[in-house]
Amino acid sequence: MTTDIWINESLYPDWGQRFLVKRELARVKSAFQDIVIFESFSHGRVMVLDGVIQITEGDEFVYQEMLTHVPLLAHGAAANVLIIGAGDGGVLRRVLQHKSVQRAVMVEIDGEVIGLSKEFLPAISGDAWNDPRAQVIVGDGIDYVRRAADASFDVIIVDSTDPVGVGEVLFTDEFYASSARILSPRGLIVNQCGVPFMQADELRDTSARRKKFFPHVSAYVAAVPTYVGGFMTLGWAAKTDDLETCSADIIRARAGDILGSTGYWTPEIHVSAFHLPPYIARHLPK
Repeated sequence: MTTDIWINESLYPDWGQRFLVKRELARVKSAFQDIVIFESFSHGRVMVLDGVIQITEGDEFVYQEMLTHVPLLAHGAAANVLIIGAGDGGVLRRVLQHKSVQRAVMVEIDGEVIGLSKEFLPAISGDAWNDPRAQVIVGDGIDYVRRAADASFDVIIVDSTDPVGVGEVLFTDEFYASSARILSPRGLIVNQCGVPFMQADELRDTSARRKKFFPHVSAYVAAVPTYVGGFMTLGWAAKTDDLETCSADIIRARAGDILGSTGYWTPEIHVSAFHLPPYIARHLPK
């Protein structure tokens, strides 16, 4: 039965999207943010944090596959992976698909996000929470990175909100300096950098910060329908220059049979995602 209840996204003051609500599942004010989970008619279940759409069952695979498989397959032998944020469990699930991974540490500041995701969005995480390689910590990601040992991780994946509110500290000089220190010699870090058609300053400023601490800074793109405004950029910072230039054949060989079926990622899309339209590329450091 169709209702007349709509949720309007509040990311931009003068443009946005809205969802017709089929059924509201949860509405919680945590210590950090307002959390709403509802069932939509078009995208399955949807999580909203502080008025901004974070993830939907309908298209989460695009974002999660590209945020996870691209850095892990580019590295080729990541044994220790750190995930910051990603409380829905989707990144953790896909990290654990990679047989090279021996330890996946996930640090999410808001335990309510994890709890609500387990209850209302179980399809996104699958069995990731129960994998013995997974260590899930409810805590401050920047504090964890500050305290972690040198060269203790091969890949860092940051799945955060935009650089406002609870996610702001994950876009600072301090965070990137600590990240560079705890990454191994072939290590890299990726994080979402917004939709550059609407948030060009997010990509530009974040890339400039990363460039202070990593010799190789770039970005790649994914077309996520729910993140309105065109391509979303995923920021890339690496200690070596060979990781983003692997051929599709090399990536295919590394993937082997570990991924099963994917809805967006392919070896060809992996490679082509680094070939940026000029309107995006101009915001990266020279």
